[in-house]
Amino acid sequence: MRMARIVADGRIRTVTAQGDELVGPGGRRYDPESVAWLVPFEAHSVIGLALNYADHADELGMSRPEAPALFFKPLSALVGHRAPVVYPREATHCHYETELAVVIGRPARRVKVRDALQYVLGYTVANDFTCRDFVTNTFRPPVKAKGFDTFGPLGPYLVTADEIGDPGQLRIRTWVNGVLRQEGTTAHLVYSVAEIIEYVSAFMTLEPYDVILTGTPKGIAPVKPGDVMACEVEGVGRLENPVVAESEAAPTAKADGA
Repeated sequence: MRMARIVADGRIRTVTAQGDELVGPGGRRYDPESVAWLVPFEAHSVIGLALNYADHADELGMSRPEAPALFFKPLSALVGHRAPVVYPREATHCHYETELAVVIGRPARRVKVRDALQYVLGYTVANDFTCRDFVTNTFRPPVKAKGFDTFGPLGPYLVTADEIGDPGQLRIRTWVNGVLRQEGTTAHLVYSVAEIIEYVSAFMTLEPYDVILTGTPKGIAPVKPGDVMACEVEGVGRLENPVVAESEAAPTAKADGA
């Protein structure tokens, strides 16, 4: 099942994707081009992994971490499909990071790798937008670099785990203004989805609707206001967001996780 949350007719509605249409309660149908998209569920928390692809670590000139390198991304960063990502006035080098996002379905504590995928509700597409201006040894983990309002697009859909099967065999691609800039596969994750769940659940309980961002492959490149990013994970969806200058953003532009 592919589920989304939208604003239509002045109300928030939960819908499912059926062909080229969105279908709500009672069978009411909505045109995907005529609605506002929200984050497809109410996230409980967001945990990110840095350098979880060896080729991405190489392009940054950094070594592979000896254990999963974790950080928390604030819920205020979350925005939906087609919502603007606001480029901060103090930044000079920001870029996309297309990632497979894992959504936990039930409480998980001290879960073993062999059982870990049983705790996954589904998957969505994430853009772990980052400003390298704030990635230094002083700012580790890179919470500021990844934590500005609107720096966490998620969506368009929450795709249930039964539709995906093996999360370790999915192609990841990113386009900027229609030009392919990034291409990789989750087969090259340093730590697999199951290994990440085992590692995190060993010290904290993962709760329903916790989100794990699994990292991005090589191919990051700077974007600027006026660009449009399209982030795609095979079988999960295509998440599109424009980049806007802070001076041009609406004063209330921020995440909508509700």
